[in-house]
Amino acid sequence: MKSSLARLSAAISALNDAGEMESFLSELLTPTELRDLVLRWELLELLSQGESQRRIAARLGISLCKITRGAKILKRPDAIATRLLKRPAAPFQGTHHDGTDIAIKSTHKARR
Repeated sequence: MKSSLARLSAAISALNDAGEMESFLSELLTPTELRDLVLRWELLELLSQGESQRRIAARLGISLCKITRGAKILKRPDAIATRLLKRPAAPFQGTHHDGTDIAIKSTHKARR
């Protein structure tokens, strides 16, 4: 029998539409959990773009401890987050949970 994490991972990996993914995350997580998850991803994006930890802390209003954790993730050679951040910038099409079309474009531009 699969573990709960394995079943959740399988469910998430079955989604390939941005709107469905957004709806699923909104259904599953509280607004605070969702905000924290998005914030963690944003700090990983900024770190991968070369933004300094102090600037990220000021910009996002978070502690250096949270940013240091993100930096440690990105230093691991086997980190999936690093691989995802290095993917080519391609729009991700989908439908928002309210039915409107969305297109998410990569924000991976060097900011210094």
